[in-house]
Amino acid sequence: MSLRVAVAAPFVQNGTDRLRENEFVVALSLDRDWFSPDQATRLIDVATGEDLLSRDGTDLELSFDPATVTIPDDFVPDEDILAERSAFERVLDALVAEGTEKHEAVGAINTLQRELDVTIEAAAVVYARREGIDVSDLAPVARDALVGSED
Repeated sequence: MSLRVAVAAPFVQNGTDRLRENEFVVALSLDRDWFSPDQATRLIDVATGEDLLSRDGTDLELSFDPATVTIPDDFVPDEDILAERSAFERVLDALVAEGTEKHEAVGAINTLQRELDVTIEAAAVVYARREGIDVSDLAPVARDALVGSED
């Protein structure tokens, strides 16, 4: 969730869903002092990889409505959001964002993993789908994990 908030902050600050890459970097590194310029650039890569941002030349476009994000006054993102997250972590974040308790989701996913004898990623996608949460963007990752586990 903090990744989504950190990515949305420059767009909310500028009242738009499209920014030049350098404006995004300046907003996070100089205006908010959350990251160094290199880290802000890394955040672009992570957010693009998770389909939160898309690139159009030198412009970045937010793939969700920035009005759906609340940025608490005391919010400061952890540097760990700069790391690529697994499909499991991404599904878990989506579940929590929709109101599911984290411990409840983890327990249910672990149970499903044992019952279906599949990878944690596949179990997470199945669980999210059963809960009515769209994680279709992560289904190929879970499928690849299943195919890879057959080797």
